[in-house]
Amino acid sequence: MRTLALAVLAVSMALVLPASAQEKKKKEIPLPADSLYKLQTKSLDGKPVDLKDYSGKVTLVVNVASQCGFTKQYTGLEKLYEELKDKGFVLLGFPSNDFGGQEPGSPEEIQKFCSSKFNVTFPMFEKVVTKAGKDQSPIYANLQAQSKELPAWNFSKYLVGKNGKVIKFYKSTVTPEDAGLRTDIEAALKG
Repeated sequence: MRTLALAVLAVSMALVLPASAQEKKKKEIPLPADSLYKLQTKSLDGKPVDLKDYSGKVTLVVNVASQCGFTKQYTGLEKLYEELKDKGFVLLGFPSNDFGGQEPGSPEEIQKFCSSKFNVTFPMFEKVVTKAGKDQSPIYANLQAQSKELPAWNFSKYLVGKNGKVIKFYKSTVTPEDAGLRTDIEAALKG
């Protein structure tokens, strides 16, 4: 009886797995040459991350800092992420010390701060330089090239479409609760 059950399980798995692989292939979309999703970076804990993993999703890229007047936006960002993550949305946080030295912490300190103060669960990445120049992160060089915009302060936001192309740039003063930002995200999710 046990052998029969194992055989049925093996056959079931053989039938389900190819269907899952086909579904995954259907969701893949062609990426333009300048797509954000053609780049790689590192997670906050130093592990390599291929941004292609986010292709097919609508993405909000935010430069974050722990000691900024806008730091309280973490609450709204997490809420936005939680509400929309199952609909094809992802939020990517990139700590940066570019503005006022407001992100001086180590990766471990940043992770602890975000977890304990704001219960952040959205993906966080290594600390980056957002400002133009020789040390600028390839992520932000790509975002700048696409949008012709650069953050002027912490918590600036780029809305990126399913193909890795920037849809819109938002200044730090645009909060996660902003109706226009939410409308833009929902429109991108439908598109």
